[in-house]
Amino acid sequence: MAQFPFFYRVVPKEEAQYPGIVQLLQHFRWTFIAVIAPDTDNGERFMKALMPVLIGSGISTDGVYLDQNRELAADLDVVNWVMFPNKSILRVKFGIIARQGSPDLQFTIDQDAIVWPKLLNQTLPPSRCVESCRPGSFKVVQEGKPLCCYDCISCAEGTISPQEDAEHCIRCPEDQHPNKDRDGCIPKIITFLGYEGHLGIFLASFALFLSLTTGFVLGIFIQFLETPIVKANNRDLSFILLISLLLSFLSSFLFIGRPRKATCFLQQTAFSIIFSVAISCVLAKTITVVLAFLATKPGNRMRRWLGKSLANSIVISCSSVQIVICATWLGMSPPFPESDKHSQPGEIILQCNEGSVAMFYTGLGYMGFLAAICFTVAFLARKLPGAFNEAKLITFSMLVFCSVWFSFVPTYLSTKGKYMVAVQVFSILASSAGLLGCIFMPKCYIIMLRPDLNTKAFLTTKTKAEI
Repeated sequence: MAQFPFFYRVVPKEEAQYPGIVQLLQHFRWTFIAVIAPDTDNGERFMKALMPVLIGSGISTDGVYLDQNRELAADLDVVNWVMFPNKSILRVKFGIIARQGSPDLQFTIDQDAIVWPKLLNQTLPPSRCVESCRPGSFKVVQEGKPLCCYDCISCAEGTISPQEDAEHCIRCPEDQHPNKDRDGCIPKIITFLGYEGHLGIFLASFALFLSLTTGFVLGIFIQFLETPIVKANNRDLSFILLISLLLSFLSSFLFIGRPRKATCFLQQTAFSIIFSVAISCVLAKTITVVLAFLATKPGNRMRRWLGKSLANSIVISCSSVQIVICATWLGMSPPFPESDKHSQPGEIILQCNEGSVAMFYTGLGYMGFLAAICFTVAFLARKLPGAFNEAKLITFSMLVFCSVWFSFVPTYLSTKGKYMVAVQVFSILASSAGLLGCIFMPKCYIIMLRPDLNTKAFLTTKTKAEI
């Protein structure tokens, strides 16, 4: 049971006195009062005239009626006057008051008798601080002040309030996001690295151009198969390297387009194995160059290590390790397509989940290990005589290769969505183009434009080992 103060005032004869009542109440900082009036037509008119003035001034009121004899009844109705936006007033009974007989007019409210109408249920009274909280915000009661004073707080990121004077904001479904005003949800945009966007078109065109270029180089080597420069650079390794570079360019198309189960399954494994074969070929060519130079010295027994068996062993053994890594990866936790609804606001990102991040970086780290060995051996052999100057080309090609992939990791980790996929595709194309341009373009230049150098420079290097 709660004690409740009431303000009693004789009904004024003129409505002009009503503002004076309001000023008096505001002077003494009254924010909630009860008005007692006789239960007559005059009292009814008084209530209907005074209540809008009080409510409009931010003063919450309850109305209580006396009987005809103006004697306080034993039980009185507690009436709340509700003003609507159209200035209409509704008289709502929400309880009774039982008299205690106290001379200072302190009354006890029977809490059990209070029945709130649905119109007012769980709704704060009109505020004297703001008219209403617009959609996109919610009400927060000001600390230390009555319930009729509250602040309007904008909904947090990812939430909305579709109606006025909302008590709290709600979240949109996972496939939707709030609009600009945060008063409604709109569908999220589905994004992936596709052929429709400018980025996808550029990467696909670049991959196609490099694939055709690799095929053109491969055709030149087949046409001039018996020339000294082709023979002197180990034809088998050159063909394996060219085919692996061609496949690496084509593998980039697995990353472009809507992710599917099959493409996600093949993306990383195909890329890892093809690149391992390519680097293994470059490593085999580098080791063969060094051994061929050592074999030319009198009394050196390195000649017995030369031949196709050594090169093939290097390629097969180095590639087999990567194959085992990828097979373990696919057996434990293979990549799969997923819809990322949380990384970017307003977007649903379709992408391939690596499955096992540890296996992804294990395969990438193994390629880096092979590239580091190849670069080191080629760098140490860069000052060999001019007849064996392919080591210089290999050194520069591996420098480009390592630079691309060392910058790939931080860039890959700092991007999201389709741009993460674009970074990997660009790294594949750039590093493969570095190998193709540095190792094979000088040879194609000699074969096509300087045939005199073809004969002059490489007739003296003819060896049974065919480096």
